[in-house]
Amino acid sequence: MTPIASVHASAVLVGDRAVLIRGPSGAGKSRLAFDLILAGRAGQLPSAILVGDDRVHLDTVAEQLWVRPAQELAGLIEIRGLGIRRCDFAIEAIVGLVVDLAASDAERLPPQEALTICLNGVLIPRIPVESGFDPLPLIAAALTTTAGSASVQPSHDCLKGIGNHISPNIATD
Repeated sequence: MTPIASVHASAVLVGDRAVLIRGPSGAGKSRLAFDLILAGRAGQLPSAILVGDDRVHLDTVAEQLWVRPAQELAGLIEIRGLGIRRCDFAIEAIVGLVVDLAASDAERLPPQEALTICLNGVLIPRIPVESGFDPLPLIAAALTTTAGSASVQPSHDCLKGIGNHISPNIATD
């Protein structure tokens, strides 16, 4: 397995799959990586360990996208206010989720096509996050819940037609 050129991203192994964090410089990739590690330690998420911060290598093997730390940065993470710190890290992981920080296509109710991305020929779930929005709750929700059913029908009095409104007679039904 020969990794392709490194990419500007961070990655954290959460449970048995990595969260690949992309975004422009200063968007909060390192902060989110550390938040995921802390959430894993606190039991809010499955166990979480750094794969790489700032630069990682991606390659595809057996129709799975793998991420590895850049060798010169392995085990290092930037923590704003403290500088570069050393921590435990995984040498490789299969990517199970892509988070795009400061995403131009982030929406409150994103279209289905925005929630996946094809990287190196592999289709992966994706979360586009707008600037200034805390991505950790979105990732926790993505990792701990399932998508709503497409068969859910809005109540007859739902003006938006998206089925997330409580029936006014729920107490009497």
